[in-house]
Amino acid sequence: MSRCILPLLLLVCSAVAGPAGARTLTAKIAAIDTAVAALEGVEVRLEWPADADTGQLSVRARRMAAVDLGYRFEHVSWRCPLRRNGTDGWRCDGEVRSGRNEPMRLSLDLAVATTDAVLSNRDGSKFALHRNAAAPDITRLDLTRIPAAWAQALVSQMWDAANLTSGSLDGRLAIHAPETGPLRVEGPLMVSRLGLDTPDGSIAAEGLTGRFAIDYRRFPQASLIAVDGELQGGEILVGNGYLALPATPIALSVAASQQGSGGWRLPQILWDDVDALRIEGSLAFSPELSLTDADLRLRSPDIAPLRSRYLSGWLGLFGLTELQMSGALSAQARMEGGRLLTAEAELADVSLRDAQDRFRFEGLNGAPRYSAGAPVDSELSWRGGDLLGLPFGAARFPLRSSDGAIGFSRDVAVPMLGGELRFDDLTLHPSAGERGMAFDFGLSLNKLDIGRLAQALDWPPFKGELSGRIPRVRYADDRLDFDGVLTAHIFDGTVQVSGLAMERPFGTAPTLSADIAIDDLNLESLTGVFGFGEITGALDGHIKDLRLVDWHPETFDADLRSDPSWKGRQRISQRAVQDLSSVGGGEGLGSSLQAQALKLFDDFGYRRIGIRCRLAQEVCEMDGLRSAGAGFIIVEGAGIPRLSVVGFNHRVDWPTLVERLIAVTQGESKPVFE
Repeated sequence: MSRCILPLLLLVCSAVAGPAGARTLTAKIAAIDTAVAALEGVEVRLEWPADADTGQLSVRARRMAAVDLGYRFEHVSWRCPLRRNGTDGWRCDGEVRSGRNEPMRLSLDLAVATTDAVLSNRDGSKFALHRNAAAPDITRLDLTRIPAAWAQALVSQMWDAANLTSGSLDGRLAIHAPETGPLRVEGPLMVSRLGLDTPDGSIAAEGLTGRFAIDYRRFPQASLIAVDGELQGGEILVGNGYLALPATPIALSVAASQQGSGGWRLPQILWDDVDALRIEGSLAFSPELSLTDADLRLRSPDIAPLRSRYLSGWLGLFGLTELQMSGALSAQARMEGGRLLTAEAELADVSLRDAQDRFRFEGLNGAPRYSAGAPVDSELSWRGGDLLGLPFGAARFPLRSSDGAIGFSRDVAVPMLGGELRFDDLTLHPSAGERGMAFDFGLSLNKLDIGRLAQALDWPPFKGELSGRIPRVRYADDRLDFDGVLTAHIFDGTVQVSGLAMERPFGTAPTLSADIAIDDLNLESLTGVFGFGEITGALDGHIKDLRLVDWHPETFDADLRSDPSWKGRQRISQRAVQDLSSVGGGEGLGSSLQAQALKLFDDFGYRRIGIRCRLAQEVCEMDGLRSAGAGFIIVEGAGIPRLSVVGFNHRVDWPTLVERLIAVTQGESKPVFE
């Protein structure tokens, strides 16, 4: 622009240099084209009073566009006092406006050989331009605390979805704009607390700070960019991934190219967070920024910092944001056309511990390998750990991968609770496209010691063994389903669990559902373990439609009854009568004299016992053997003295019922007799 206006201004100045009064000169220019910008509808007006040292210059443009840089302005106006600067130059400094934008200040120094312009605002941000006639194709820019938003148009040329929201830029850039050849922008650039986001919210950044050397070139059908430098803190969100970068420097080097409207290819990337993670390789993206190709190698000499810096977003999907990690890891992966082809990792003494003590794995070692094609074999091992407080021993896992799946090449036994868990035919399918991770396997439980199980889970001191066979365990769509029946031999009877399933097993608020069948449990042993009053006989029953949310009961239908086929004596102690009455919400129907008389007996005969609870919305619908007027029979007496327990509260608040159960096991229930 200066090469066109400067001769015009010189002509004007010579015209006003002669005698006589005030002079006014006006020029209208249809269009001005330069290597950097083009102007349309230009009007220049100069008013120079007689015998004055300065004149008033007014420049207006209907439209101004720097197409290659992505900038367009409408209705630009600049008004300033024009004066000589030395013997062969001119200077003008005044307010510039564009549409409804906040006015800024433009200072322009025009000389025969050079042009200098400074654009600034009230906050001290400064954008300085320098051109030299000796190098007409180069424009130099000095940036001082420039708001990142000023670079929005240039960034949009490379990434149209990016929206710069905060931060500032400092640097010295050179713009090469020859008559023929590519536009080129190069030089050092410092970014301070940069923020950005995308319209769909899938990518965002906040507080990014760093120093870089950039080299951007734009050809008619291609764009190239190279960035070398270091990041010094900030946060980045990409999909489910969240990066919290440390203040210590992270070396970053990226070379990228784009052909036409195609996707970006990154043939060279380097990310070096020295004490935590080094990544190098290449990437390619579709025009929609979906990852299509990758060839990456990574190494972490200490994985402990990875959780907080790089993995918290993904771990949060499984409720593991506070996972404790240690050990070393290296890995590599290759993807083509959006499909993972190969991957392998090497683990060196890796340990993982859940902050909520749901699991712990110690001493993971090995080099598992994944293949989308031909079979590959590998191995993984651990020294031990625990799951939900249940310890397990050392094990080795022979692996085989082919056709996009990885699994055990033979059955594997894991020592646990004096017995073993045996896994067979385990197959895992990693996430691919819209499909999430899925796996399935067969599971056998062989003679697990229920006493050890009870001790680990802080249960009453149960005794017995847990065995069973689950033909198939399947995980897909964040749901775990178990086929078959799991059987526990306990209290001389059996407990069978069927229809077992879990939703969000690795996430927040996991949900468990199951049906439980109870057969021939020895009531004397059972009541003794729970601190209940003594009852002899056998117990049958079921707990149907059990549903736990975050391990707390939400719904179930429980019906427990004495076994009518029991051949031995059926007796219930006075303490047990008290406890059943308390749990069932019974009320005394006899006089205090009768109650005192009943206390003379240690136990009583009974014909049947039955109690039912249907839980929904934290209310338990109570019932018993049969109706008894306004109540229901819990214990039907037999013999002399004849004693029955009757409940009258058909609807009991679930937390209240739990309090009653705790109270009776601690000997705090009150006697209620009929």
